[in-house]
Amino acid sequence: MAHPIRKKWKSAMTDRERFNRQMHYQSADRCFNMEFGYWDDNFTTWDIFTDNGIKNNGEADVFFSFDRIESIGGPTFMSPPIQERELEIRDNKRVIINGDGLLAEVPLAGGGSSIPHFLKSSITTPEDWKKVKEEHFDLNHPSRKLDIQALTQRFPAGEDRDFPLGIYCGSMIGKIRDMLTFEGLAYAVFDYPDMVEDMVETVCQGVELALDQLLPHFTFDYACGWEDICFNHGPIVSLDFFRDIVVPRYKRLNKKLKAHGIDIWYTDCDGDVRPLIPYFLESGINCLFPYEVNSCTHPGELLDQYGGELRIMGGVDKMRLGEGPEAIKKYLESLEPYVAKGGYIPFCDHRCPPNVKPADYLYYLDLKEKMFGMG
Repeated sequence: MAHPIRKKWKSAMTDRERFNRQMHYQSADRCFNMEFGYWDDNFTTWDIFTDNGIKNNGEADVFFSFDRIESIGGPTFMSPPIQERELEIRDNKRVIINGDGLLAEVPLAGGGSSIPHFLKSSITTPEDWKKVKEEHFDLNHPSRKLDIQALTQRFPAGEDRDFPLGIYCGSMIGKIRDMLTFEGLAYAVFDYPDMVEDMVETVCQGVELALDQLLPHFTFDYACGWEDICFNHGPIVSLDFFRDIVVPRYKRLNKKLKAHGIDIWYTDCDGDVRPLIPYFLESGINCLFPYEVNSCTHPGELLDQYGGELRIMGGVDKMRLGEGPEAIKKYLESLEPYVAKGGYIPFCDHRCPPNVKPADYLYYLDLKEKMFGMG
């Protein structure tokens, strides 16, 4: 891989100090500098990547000299996992059974980065769930036992670490949606509510097992998770379901996190998350990531509404990045007061798409440094 194309922003603090101060609405030497990543297509179409041998997001982080942020976790979902297998190739698509047990069509190589077309779930009845649970959610499976010694060799456990380290808290309902499909979950909540609650409880126990192994051995700076249970008109589950089934499990996890001093917890949820924010905050989740603007609203509106309770990571409108320097500058100017106040780390509101011109992306990184890098 090529040497970094950019110098690291000037720093008076470590990445860890900066992240913690910024996330707690305290003054920092500058804004924490990070990006969420890029579509796979960018690595084959952006000359800045192809000319420099950059093939993935990890290499891109080094190439652009972003601040370091890491997270670790144990198996929080299926153990042992379902093994993906190909069934046939038809109409320029692969038909597979994926790792969530779904029959799916995916584009052949070169078909672009797109969401697979899901044809059928392995779980439609409680009998199906019982079989999958017995085969793939064994809390005593050897794969659930973590090698703590290996992890502590890779990541410093204590105060000598100079970068923020998070603990992964998995997904209480998003991965279940993946197993059942959007439509399948919508029906199952009403047809088999006990089955869905048992799925949530089973997943929660797996996350708790991972947390119990990790929390005593590291000083974590934040917790993180993934849901993706919203689209551009709001959540795909009812608020009653979320409040009664999901929130109590979040609270159990939060009790463990708080006992080990972790008070920053983000979840990765796309779409319009606004109806869920009060329940997130009640549960202990107090940060949105990577916060999609077009499905929701300008991040400043929520930061104004929720004061110091809420944090946001992301929220730089990818559509503006694709419109060129003038639109990029105007949008970053709208974020400036929120970066200055704290509780907000700006970066592209999901993975940067290939329609953004490399020159415009470099302009965006330069302007971020000029505006938020304290000179």
